[in-house]
Amino acid sequence: MIEEPATSLGARPPARLRDYLAMARPDHWPKHVFILPGIVLAYLAHPAPPDRVLARCAVGLVAACLAASANYVINEWLDARSDRHHPSKSTRPAVVTEMSAALVAAEYLVLAGLALAAAALVSPLYLYCSLAFLASGLTYNVRPLRTKDRAYLDVVTEAVNNPIRLTLGWAMVWPDTLPPSSLLLSYWMGGAFLMAIKRLAEHRLAAGAGVLDQLRLYRRSFRRYTDARLLISAFLYAQLAAFFLAVFLVKYRIEYLLSLPVFAALFAVYLRIGLKPDSTAQRPEKLFRERSLLAVVALLVATLALLTWIDIPALDRLSSPHYLRLGGE
Repeated sequence: MIEEPATSLGARPPARLRDYLAMARPDHWPKHVFILPGIVLAYLAHPAPPDRVLARCAVGLVAACLAASANYVINEWLDARSDRHHPSKSTRPAVVTEMSAALVAAEYLVLAGLALAAAALVSPLYLYCSLAFLASGLTYNVRPLRTKDRAYLDVVTEAVNNPIRLTLGWAMVWPDTLPPSSLLLSYWMGGAFLMAIKRLAEHRLAAGAGVLDQLRLYRRSFRRYTDARLLISAFLYAQLAAFFLAVFLVKYRIEYLLSLPVFAALFAVYLRIGLKPDSTAQRPEKLFRERSLLAVVALLVATLALLTWIDIPALDRLSSPHYLRLGGE
């Protein structure tokens, strides 16, 4: 699994300890914000003693961050040859320093082992989800599968981490059940929308700079992508996410249907961000700088919080067949 790059990257200085630690990318840990909805929804559905939940959350977040770092280590090592063609990723430690395959393998195994040990302390479900999270990293990065090199498959396989993260959050609170399948599918397709917009932003930037050939060397999947194809696929993922979300909202709390316009605005704002020159959609860990996105997220959270405590019986009619009579028989 941990193999030497197939071609030489040239003469490079030997890697230092901080270079190996940088491969774990702790600055990317904020991506685990996608765990939070799982925690909140599980708690609303099945309130548990706060002290128990807090303890599980603390250990669970540590486990999730360690598992993510293990995936980042294997990602950076196996991408070193292609990352040299990327304007920002070409400065990563695995590209600019000479690293030991044995030490990289040891770092991966230590991080993965610690993640699974911590996950086992949370619950069996959390452990299984952590294994799935690590397996998705191997599927995405390691040959012969290496789905990141296959157009469209790269998006849906990377996005599968979203429902895994949701279930990780759920398992911290209610480890005896799984989240509703409609919610998991919506989360998955929502993640696919985010990944498609990320690739659209990368493709538009490279096309504008006249370096599409370099982008295709960086990632093989871009050899089949165009702006139009990426935008159409993002539209498809957004539609599927909205459909499964509506199913979940109607089935579990119909008042949440009133939040759908805010969800739609969230997709629209993210698309707008993705269409900006040198968009932050290429670097999701930097999205907290987008004030418009934060404003819509805050509005969505406030709307859902309000609808959690307000009952609107009249909305129940939307979930049963009803016909308007115009006269006649």
